[in-house]
Amino acid sequence: MFTANARTRQLNGTCSSSVDMELFLHYSLIPSLFIILVLSLLQRREHCRQTEDTSYLLGNHFGIIVPLDFVGTFSNRWSYGIAFGATANKIMFLFSEGYQPLQVPQWAQAFVLLIGGFEVGLSFFPFFACLSSEFRLTSSILGFCYSLLWFVVTVLQISECPHGQFVGRYETLLFYWPSLLCLAFLLGRFLHMFVKALKALLGWEPHAEEKPLLEAHQAEHVKQLLKKACPRERKKSWFQTRVYDWDPCFQFPSRMVGTIVLAFICLYLFIIIEFCMFVFVRDKLDVFEGKLESYVALMNETGTLTPVILQVKELISVSKGVWVATILPASLTSVSYLFHILACYRKHMKRLWAGDKHFLPLRFHSPSPSESVVAIARYSGWQIAYILWGYLIIHVMQSLCGLMIMYGLVLPVTHHRGLEMLRRLGLGIGHRMAPEHGAHTLGGQPLPPPYLWTSEMSLEEQGRPPQVPALCFSLTISIILGLMILQMWIAASFFLQPKLGPGDKQKPLALNNRKAFHNFNYFLFFYNVLLGLGACLSRLLISCILGTWLIARIDRTIMQSGYEGADMGFSAWIGMLYVDHYHTNPVLVSFCHILITGHRERKQQKAIKYWCLDQSAGPRISARSRTRWRLLQTLINNPRLIMLRKSKSGHGSQEFTQILLTCSES
Repeated sequence: MFTANARTRQLNGTCSSSVDMELFLHYSLIPSLFIILVLSLLQRREHCRQTEDTSYLLGNHFGIIVPLDFVGTFSNRWSYGIAFGATANKIMFLFSEGYQPLQVPQWAQAFVLLIGGFEVGLSFFPFFACLSSEFRLTSSILGFCYSLLWFVVTVLQISECPHGQFVGRYETLLFYWPSLLCLAFLLGRFLHMFVKALKALLGWEPHAEEKPLLEAHQAEHVKQLLKKACPRERKKSWFQTRVYDWDPCFQFPSRMVGTIVLAFICLYLFIIIEFCMFVFVRDKLDVFEGKLESYVALMNETGTLTPVILQVKELISVSKGVWVATILPASLTSVSYLFHILACYRKHMKRLWAGDKHFLPLRFHSPSPSESVVAIARYSGWQIAYILWGYLIIHVMQSLCGLMIMYGLVLPVTHHRGLEMLRRLGLGIGHRMAPEHGAHTLGGQPLPPPYLWTSEMSLEEQGRPPQVPALCFSLTISIILGLMILQMWIAASFFLQPKLGPGDKQKPLALNNRKAFHNFNYFLFFYNVLLGLGACLSRLLISCILGTWLIARIDRTIMQSGYEGADMGFSAWIGMLYVDHYHTNPVLVSFCHILITGHRERKQQKAIKYWCLDQSAGPRISARSRTRWRLLQTLINNPRLIMLRKSKSGHGSQEFTQILLTCSES
């Protein structure tokens, strides 16, 4: 009889959905290209090309569509973040290298993945283009229709095959509900955009203002800099002091919000995939354990391999339990890294705004501009990949630590060997007390009394268990650490001169008792040679532990000082910081805003001045004469325009053209 979960897996193994998501991804390029073409047709080009180029026939249409400003966008951040979240399933599909539309050699797999990345980007391009387009009415309709198409296909995929072969019931829903929720949000967002654009078109609401160069939070930051420092600081709550302090003068750009949202969803999907792989491996191990039990039963528990088989079964059982138990702490560690990255981004940006670069390695004080531009393109993708791989490495490391704890502490207690465990830790006596005469036998023969034990007799012949030294490994480590602390205490007490003043925290670095100090160094020289071996191994161990624990922290290098350039993730982080610093610095943006505003005001005042001169009292001049005079002045200043004028029949127009040509040549 199958269990309910097994029956669900068996039924879903034969389930075939009418929607192939990979095939739909290919066909979705057709409406995607249509939407891009429509938005490009509506987009006006700011700078038209020369008339010698054939592209002037298009006028100023077919401008370049920008899906998202990765540098200076602070508005509509969560909509962009949710749009990134809708792409999570396809990104995980690429991450698992499941995209194989072409049969190519192994060396060409990088090009296939590059093509896959472009295809996924082109397929989801309309979401971002419709959110950022200036033509709100048209873009909202197109975005709503395209989001509805993806939503319906995803719902159809879930409804036809809801169950899976690994998790069982509702496995497909576990994979697709984040993208489904993001698509539902986008439907509501585009519907809201349509309603607002329709109200503006009907005149019920004012039209949306042009995107300002200076954001409100940047202006507030500059105002705070110009204010005098207040001696009294505001009281902060426990959450603000210990966890996070909200800053109203700082906002994360859309790129960071989208990266974090996508990293959260991809991390969730990665954990689900990992759990599915665990279920697959667990089923294989269960089959293997069944074969081992059959062997033990066949041998009637008297085979020579029975103890080994029992230990293997125990190892498999403990490993499965530890792996499941460490999923939660590994997940929480990766999630905390995502929040910590946001906090570090704000802290580092504020330091750069203040001109403080001391927190950066020396070689990163003046990074290459080209490397910084490439870094901001790499950062978001690399951050997500670092989080996913970091979770897996942290999970493996925590599982190994869990196995050590189980075999070092838990299993000895459950097997009633707690006293032996304490003795191995150096907390018990070196050996058990000698048994009474005749209390034990060996091979049916009585053991000799303790006073007949000789040095040539083995411990088994003496009736004692193998002797465990009192100074075992853990106790040896404790004594070594104690000796190191004792050296520090002796150096501070006897070999340093007294404090110069009562307010000094430490003694000055001035030697005292020099003869005793030289003898101290001489006799400890030979001991410290041996101690250095342990210090070297501890350095290697600590570096491995910290490196694996912080592998997901792209904001912190795990390389030694002087080798930070070899950490490509950290280099991408620094380059991204510099690009944001140079393009979103509130002081710089405020300065540019003042210059642009002043230029516009002067231009407007000049236009008003000319308008007033035209409207002033004096001899009345007809508008036609004024227009012809300005035309004459323009043609004289721009002789090339004379030949481009539309020719009119008549002797007067030919004479006028000849006069203009003569004037221009002179």
